[in-house]
Amino acid sequence: MTRTVTANISLSLDGRVNGPGGEYDMSWIVPHAITEGAREHMVRVTQPATTILLGRKNYEGFGGYWPPVAEDESAAPQDRLTARWMNETEKVVFSTTLTEASWQNSRIADAAPAEVVRQLRTEDGGDIIVLASVSVIRALLAADEIDRLSLMLDPELVGGGERLFEDGMPASSWKLADCRRTESDGLCLLYDRVRS
Repeated sequence: MTRTVTANISLSLDGRVNGPGGEYDMSWIVPHAITEGAREHMVRVTQPATTILLGRKNYEGFGGYWPPVAEDESAAPQDRLTARWMNETEKVVFSTTLTEASWQNSRIADAAPAEVVRQLRTEDGGDIIVLASVSVIRALLAADEIDRLSLMLDPELVGGGERLFEDGMPASSWKLADCRRTESDGLCLLYDRVRS
């Protein structure tokens, strides 16, 4: 069985992953990420995955937030499910500065993202998902190792910030596999790679 590689990330209408205030300017995402539709989308796209790929910044950020949510009775049920899944799932971290990965079931990659994915595809397991790590997603798109794009398109124009899709990225074709509207008028989009 082939392991599908999914890239999951939120984007603004103007294609940004963060705002003009820098890499942590993402407050515009929160009202859309906490909708029932967005939470259900996260559960739908993450549950088939048995391996998570993360860059260092997202690993540290997610690792500081998600572990206790699994047992937090005041958290939304979908968030508790996502947190349990994140705690239990293998996490591969791409970093040149981390020397250890302390979050359970984590390890630091010893190769570039495309090389790691090619190796993971030869092993048994479920799908592989990149969670919001721009550098990892770009590296895998450049190597044509992404099979599915899971995009949360938030109805915001942020007017600046980093784009996911930069000029010079290799051209590729995609087919819409699913589209669902959230309560905040965001769109949860799934696109599958079309290869000839």
